[in-house]
Amino acid sequence: MKTLLLASIVLLSSCSSIKVATDYDAQVDFNKYKTFAFYKKGIDKAEISDLDKKRILRAIEAELIAKGFFKSENPDMLVSIFTKSRERVNVNQNNFGYGFGWGWNPWMWGGMNNNVNVSQYTEGTLFVDFIDKEKKELVWQGVGTGALKIQDRAKKEIRIKEFVKEIVSRFPPEEEK
Repeated sequence: MKTLLLASIVLLSSCSSIKVATDYDAQVDFNKYKTFAFYKKGIDKAEISDLDKKRILRAIEAELIAKGFFKSENPDMLVSIFTKSRERVNVNQNNFGYGFGWGWNPWMWGGMNNNVNVSQYTEGTLFVDFIDKEKKELVWQGVGTGALKIQDRAKKEIRIKEFVKEIVSRFPPEEEK
């Protein structure tokens, strides 16, 4: 029973984590960016509901403002998003038995306990792009991937904020020493 409980906790905690990767143009001086606006043409292409787009954009705006950026009609950088999702299946097998001593015991198999847990979930990926408005070039991209559990609106909103916070926390990139 304890092993099953432990496996459930590990499974749940692994589903709640968000993996983030970033890439950026090392030639860009990110200190010059002070203002932002959303890039409507790019955002319109994201294949999610308009309500989820609003949730994501509000979360991005809140995170950037908290970092000292300002939303502007004449911005230094444009922000765009892109999303992907796919169905995933997790299969966990827990084998444990009992016995004593060293070596192989042919009678142990009767006492072996095999637990196979199968769970299906949606894995979502959110891309957040920062584009230099003047040059019209992508200068930074953050990608967050994690399990999505969107049974109700409140939980969905919380999960979107987690995704955005994890991604935007990596912007601007830290200077290499």
